Amino acid sequence: MKIKNILSALITAAIIASCNHPSVPANAEQESRLPRITPDYTEVTVPANICPLNFAVQEGATEAVAKLSYPGGELTYGDGVKVQIDDEEWSLIREAATGGSIKVEVYAKIDNTWKAFKPFNIYVAEDSIDEYISYRVIQPSYVAYEKLSINQRNLTNFEEKEIYNNMAVSTESVGQCINCHSYKNYKTDNMLFHMRQGYGGTMIVNNGELKKIDLKIDETISAGVYPAWHPTHNLIAFSTNKTGQSFHTKDLNKIEVQDTESDLILYDVDNNEVSIISELENELEVFPTWSPDGKKLYFCSAEFEYHIDTIAKETEMIQRYKEVKYDLYSVDFNPETRQFSNVEMIYNAADSLGQSVTLPRVSPDGRYLLFAQAEYGCFHVWHNDADIYMMDLKTKQVQKLNNVNSARSESYPTWSSNGRWIMVASRRDDGNYTRPYIAYFDKNGKTHKAFEVPQKDPNFYTFFLRSFNRPEFMIEPVQITPKQFTQKAKEDAVKAKFAQ
Repeated sequence: MKIKNILSALITAAIIASCNHPSVPANAEQESRLPRITPDYTEVTVPANICPLNFAVQEGATEAVAKLSYPGGELTYGDGVKVQIDDEEWSLIREAATGGSIKVEVYAKIDNTWKAFKPFNIYVAEDSIDEYISYRVIQPSYVAYEKLSINQRNLTNFEEKEIYNNMAVSTESVGQCINCHSYKNYKTDNMLFHMRQGYGGTMIVNNGELKKIDLKIDETISAGVYPAWHPTHNLIAFSTNKTGQSFHTKDLNKIEVQDTESDLILYDVDNNEVSIISELENELEVFPTWSPDGKKLYFCSAEFEYHIDTIAKETEMIQRYKEVKYDLYSVDFNPETRQFSNVEMIYNAADSLGQSVTLPRVSPDGRYLLFAQAEYGCFHVWHNDADIYMMDLKTKQVQKLNNVNSARSESYPTWSSNGRWIMVASRRDDGNYTRPYIAYFDKNGKTHKAFEVPQKDPNFYTFFLRSFNRPEFMIEPVQITPKQFTQKAKEDAVKAKFAQ
């Protein structure tokens, strides 16, 4: 054991000696406030396996140095105003601080004078996080929505790869849009995403086998849109939707996406069959999600009756879009008989609060349910007032997650596979682009301050003018290659059947 410790210490010393570490400035003037850094990692709690939290000092400085103190040592970093931590050194720091914290002291040279700012902590939880996440990388939809891809990112390092890029099949005359990637139980041997317009269809990986399915049948208003894999059976719940998009000239929300019609369907992957879950008149049903045991389906529904017979539904919806407010429902499901029963409204947001609920997601232990809430509508990613809320399904108590939210839009909430981390798409940085933020959800049911997914260059998000939409956790990378997806995309889709 002593020999092992000595070898470990020698390796650590060798790693540290190989890196350049600046000196802490002498006689720095003490500031009473925290430093302004980008991303903001002050007083955050991070996973036990997260990559380095590199940041830049935003103080109008010409130089900056950060000292990281951890159990057993301290190290300094600084290159201009950037603090970029060596990967191997970070692993040592993080491991030593797991279950405790890293103290960070920032020094900045401003007008030839060094300033020492109030120290802050980075807390390292004992809980790890799923190694991978994926998201849709897209320009604002009013610019060039066809130039997009679905990417996967390794959270333990900075590796990012494309899963599929729709420009691989798009041409000047035939474009394509891809969206709504989804995984069964966080694994990628059963996954899907949609392709619309050119080469349209739903790409489904079923036990590792890639298929392209046309889910639009005569009995439904559209192909499947928003998906949810059943956790124990080879079934997928979808909403079917007719959506439209309009643009504001004065409203800061900029874009309004309207859902003019929507129902719920169930797709049997093995038998390639579609059945109807719910298609109630004057109800817009959307955003299905399963309980972890697969015996309950949660969804959102808005009561909306069209009044004007002389104009198109799309036109009337544009005129009345602020009236559309969704409540939260559940319905029991028997996986063996495929029967749904006992529809129940579990959260009355429209009448009681004058609010609208979207995007419910249940925690892996079945105890909590996350959702986005705003004043109206279904597409909260464009609504600045949208925040993330959580319902305790045992007590039915609802709370706003202040540590997760900001003054701008938060949407697409989701859980890590161990239920200890929450991820959302947030526009808090600049109001224009959504970026993935992660927050710790501890064993006592408390959320901690959200932090932006780290990048190797701390200025990455400032200059990468794309949105990261619908972030999802994965416990493994996608095995189907972009080339395989592209080849399948060019094939004709297999038509789904209606289950009689």
